[in-house]
Amino acid sequence: MTTQIAEKKKSGGIRDLGMMFGGGQSTGRQFGILGALVVIILLFEILTGGKTLEPVNLINLVNQNVYVLILAIGMVMVIIAGHIDLSVGSVAALVGIIVAKAMNDWNVPWPLAIVLGLVVGVIIGAWQGWWVAYVGVPAFIVTLAGMLIFRGLNQLIGNANTIPVPDGYTYIGGGFLPEWGPNTGFNNSTLLLGLIIAVVIALMEVRTRRKQTKMGSEKAPLWVSVFKVVILDAVVVYAAVLFGSGRVGTSFPVAGVILGVLIILYSFITRNTIFGRHIYAVGGNSHAAELSGVKIRRINFFVMMNMSVLAALAGMIAVARSVSSGPQDGLGWELDAIAAVFIGGAAVSGGIGTVAGSIIGGLVIAVLNNGLQLLGVTSDKVQIIKGLVLLIAVGIDVYSKRRGGPSLIGRMFNRDKTQRIDAAAEEKPAVVPTGDQAEDSSRSLTS
Repeated sequence: MTTQIAEKKKSGGIRDLGMMFGGGQSTGRQFGILGALVVIILLFEILTGGKTLEPVNLINLVNQNVYVLILAIGMVMVIIAGHIDLSVGSVAALVGIIVAKAMNDWNVPWPLAIVLGLVVGVIIGAWQGWWVAYVGVPAFIVTLAGMLIFRGLNQLIGNANTIPVPDGYTYIGGGFLPEWGPNTGFNNSTLLLGLIIAVVIALMEVRTRRKQTKMGSEKAPLWVSVFKVVILDAVVVYAAVLFGSGRVGTSFPVAGVILGVLIILYSFITRNTIFGRHIYAVGGNSHAAELSGVKIRRINFFVMMNMSVLAALAGMIAVARSVSSGPQDGLGWELDAIAAVFIGGAAVSGGIGTVAGSIIGGLVIAVLNNGLQLLGVTSDKVQIIKGLVLLIAVGIDVYSKRRGGPSLIGRMFNRDKTQRIDAAAEEKPAVVPTGDQAEDSSRSLTS
């Protein structure tokens, strides 16, 4: 019996690869969406004759979709907490018009204008967070009202006109990493950024394995960690070469650097801080979280306020890229952000989701938009395809949960573990109460 169990515990290739990104329910879904993203990229690369991975197209892909990815970072925290925010597009538009008018009409320097925009985002977020957390109005209603209010304020302040912004301000939305050093044929800043990221990935994997060894927890085989680092570093270096080999004057966008910093920051907050764990607790079971001492009102307040701050930042970056602010800014942004979060594996009921998964979901939408445009597909068909992708992604998740299991990818990775548990249960002899145990059992039943 012991020999059989030991044989069942031997490493298996698929199961070990499942441990590459954790192998759990949430990470399993991310692994599946990441695989879908790779397939979509390769498919469009073939269908477009190699245009998808051209440096110019990749740079445009980042610049055109960075605002959705920033919104997805905040939206996943809102959805994990069990809420929804429909006002992010209108908040972004309102902040954009205020910042543009401050620079254009009031001669406010653009660095101070950015600070002003963030302060406006804090005020708007505090307003909506107060209604949700302390008055008790559902976030759906509060943000639906906010969507109408802030859109109207955008048109009122700007008189439905387009307002230009100065050249210095456009750097945060349309600027690139600078060139320096010897002529290598590439942008040296982009190459250096890629190398730094590759080294950090390797060091983080080493740190994770040392921590797992110290705690005595299960860890992936060494070959899996090496394979993971090699694959991720290869992707990073290849991306750095692509972004750095574009036409002269272009490189990796500054907006992409801002996005990367936000991803690292909020991934740390949600995974490694008490505040982040409390967000998951509130979304998973608010009553149990409250009994455990979690300040539910405070969590809901700060989650809603944080969303508005990120919406303000996304709006300012979009205005900087388009060189002006207008009445059509932010239309439909909230739908793209929500779709990115759900495609990335977040649960509709709350309590489940990650920043990384939401970014992957946002990239799926971005690549779909970009690839279909390169193929000349009309905008109406693009909307239909995006809607079907969202419906199928959430439908698979809901169907899987209704059957009492994790996602399809998560089930595949945990299949061997489930089989080992079932086998152990079958081999374990049943315990039948005898003697005094039987008397205690009968007394407890009669009492």
